[in-house]
Amino acid sequence: MVVKTENLVKRYGNVLALDHLNLEVNEGEVFGFLGPNGSGKTTAINCILSLLKFDKGKIEVFGKPMSPDAYSIKRDIGIIMQDVAVFDELTVEQNIDYFSGLYIREKERRAELLEEALEFVGLSGFRKYYPKKLSGGLLRRLNIACGIAHKPKLIIFDEPTVGVDPQSRNNILEGILKLNRQGATVIYTSHYMEEVEQICSRIAILDKGRIVASGTKESLKAMIKTGEKITVECYGTCCDDALSSVKGLSGIISAYCEDEILHIKAGRSNCLAGVLERLNKSSIAYGRIYCELPTLNDVFLEITGKHLRDKEA
Repeated sequence: MVVKTENLVKRYGNVLALDHLNLEVNEGEVFGFLGPNGSGKTTAINCILSLLKFDKGKIEVFGKPMSPDAYSIKRDIGIIMQDVAVFDELTVEQNIDYFSGLYIREKERRAELLEEALEFVGLSGFRKYYPKKLSGGLLRRLNIACGIAHKPKLIIFDEPTVGVDPQSRNNILEGILKLNRQGATVIYTSHYMEEVEQICSRIAILDKGRIVASGTKESLKAMIKTGEKITVECYGTCCDDALSSVKGLSGIISAYCEDEILHIKAGRSNCLAGVLERLNKSSIAYGRIYCELPTLNDVFLEITGKHLRDKEA
């Protein structure tokens, strides 16, 4: 077990940020940590890193109790936060050398790690550049290089792709998977559900300081009622007629019309054939029909009642 928390409680005055949080991250996995704004994700990470005092509970990292002075544990952890944390006065290579120097004293070893980190994030040709001269995507790569140059066993990524272009995002995600294949355990937070589906082997959903669901993406999707989403393009004013036609059809959870589009949420049974049959029997004119399997966003919305970017009230 790489990370384990038991009944972790953290309060900010009268606000209960972590409510007896029980979390387990296994060695070698890419662990997705999801929750709406204000759910307690950042508080939990800061407590795990011993950057924040908590009121009650236990935290173990690499099977040992975590504490502010547990330097032997902390040297095996890398953290890449949403806000880029590099020095504008230092070049790319100087930044990476500085941060790896917090963990590695030997200059020769740091020089080796510097070259490996530059090559890994694709910044070898930018080593003499200052951060202000880098694009947003390259700056994110530098931020990652500074966090992983010392070869940590546990790496925490907190929203690492915010504000970057699609190509840079793909490079970052591929890099995270490569780090994982090389032996690093990863904790990954993001507001982009497609990223979590792409790279995470296991996922936990946090809401109001508690884990409300956890498992693989397949097992999470199996927890909810929605089995498929069907959308039907309707012509003219026939959307209401189409809605009346499919109402009462077995397996339909909900249906509504919006902008001449019929939106249907169906259960686990295959409802598409039944919908088509009803529309044809009722001689209702329609255009394209789409059928989608549930996504992690559907799981999140059904379990928490919130969209991922919603703020806590």
